[in-house]
Amino acid sequence: MDVLQAGVGEFSVTDPDDLRAFMRTEKRRQMVDKVMPEAEAVRRYVKDGDYVSFDFSSFTRGPASLVREIIRQRRLNLWFAAKFTLMETTLLAAGGCLRGVDVGFLGLGYLIGKWVEEGRIKVTEWTNGTLTLRHLAGAMGVPFLPTRSLLATDTLTYSGAKVVQDPFTGKPIALVPAVNPDVGLVHVHQCDIYGNARCFGPGVSPLETAMASKRTIISTEEIITTDDIRKEPSKTTIPYYMVDAVVYAPFGCLPGGTQGIYEMDTPHFLEFMGASRDEQKMAAYLDKYVYSVASHEEFLEKRVGVARLLELKRQATIKEGYH
Repeated sequence: MDVLQAGVGEFSVTDPDDLRAFMRTEKRRQMVDKVMPEAEAVRRYVKDGDYVSFDFSSFTRGPASLVREIIRQRRLNLWFAAKFTLMETTLLAAGGCLRGVDVGFLGLGYLIGKWVEEGRIKVTEWTNGTLTLRHLAGAMGVPFLPTRSLLATDTLTYSGAKVVQDPFTGKPIALVPAVNPDVGLVHVHQCDIYGNARCFGPGVSPLETAMASKRTIISTEEIITTDDIRKEPSKTTIPYYMVDAVVYAPFGCLPGGTQGIYEMDTPHFLEFMGASRDEQKMAAYLDKYVYSVASHEEFLEKRVGVARLLELKRQATIKEGYH
């Protein structure tokens, strides 16, 4: 196929055969207990220089506690898949964790745009849809997938996509390269000790993210028995053999919400937005909510409190379909 146009954005490519060999030799198929503390999961599976991805965003079922732990452990030179991201990109950048970002939605606040303009963080532009499509390609084990959505846009120019002549119709078609993250982060409603996980309500690509990633860390609101999983197998979103670590993290999305369990904490987001316009205020925010607490549990105890947690649970009035 003749290449008609190529974007200038930086991206990495994983050979599908190398990935298949990794999955065959490194992914365990045995039913083993994968429950571990959050700090251990991040220490074991998130390394400096990794490509990190996740399923959903700050407002809804985002892996907020895992992101805070990555910052707390001061990981460096990460490349981040910012599909449907809101506060995560800004927090990781403020914590000095990021080298670059694949942009679907860059993030909330003035600072992240400023740091990109100054060249402190590299970006490669995509759309939310095409960045998700790259994960689907990675999950399928193919090197790329076609799409028409980037054609005739400036986004294509600054992406890593290529436009070729469709061999069937003769028309231009954009090809987006597969992405296979070093680690995927997915927050779920329920999970057993082996990693069989359930996501209820809206989502983006929990299964595709887990399938495409070399390592997958699940954080969960609830750990249930495998017998309960087997009673309703159709509810399993991610099967155990794609999962490397299970972290028990009730309220793990805060300040975002988890559908049917608790609502997002709007005052906290307003506090974050205020901090996201000033580097000193952002440093104070990180100290308050990340560095000065040793764990997610301590964050809940010292920075949120039982009364606020109960109020956020009370506000989650739409329960249908989430249990």
